[in-house]
Amino acid sequence: METNEKLIITPKTKVLQLIEAYPQLEDVLIEYAPAFKKLKNPLLRKTVAKIATLQQAAAIGNVKVEDLINRLRSEVGQDLFSEGAEVTYNTQKPGWFAEGKVKTELDAKEMLAAGEQPVNQVIADLKSMGSGSIYKLVAPFLPAPLIDKATSLEIKHWLIKKADDEYIIYFYKE
Repeated sequence: METNEKLIITPKTKVLQLIEAYPQLEDVLIEYAPAFKKLKNPLLRKTVAKIATLQQAAAIGNVKVEDLINRLRSEVGQDLFSEGAEVTYNTQKPGWFAEGKVKTELDAKEMLAAGEQPVNQVIADLKSMGSGSIYKLVAPFLPAPLIDKATSLEIKHWLIKKADDEYIIYFYKE
């Protein structure tokens, strides 16, 4: 086990950065949370892994961020990490939701299949959305970076996991 100082692993470390700095950690990630096997998909690797942080990846994999960071750090000889920064997403139906308020819908699966990254499209749509309206996004994985960005724009969300490869996210602007 070699100590490598080229990248200190933290919750803010991007997944692609991690894999490029420590290629051996890709298999550790996949073993730790099977949801990470999607990293083998070259398209997701170029798009999602480039912008997703390990904190967001932990949410996607439904594992504790601290446990994930410590597992990765121990593999490369870094000191253990301790900081209670848990990210949670709203999975309870909110009071603001009403089917009739859904004004725009986007199925990200089609864009991803065409090799396009839907993040910029969705953010532009959310920014131009009128108050009191809802935006519906269908995605093949938990789009944690997108939800985090929307939250930073003070746009509320409701996340529904239909299957391992189908998520519905409703965004609401007050």
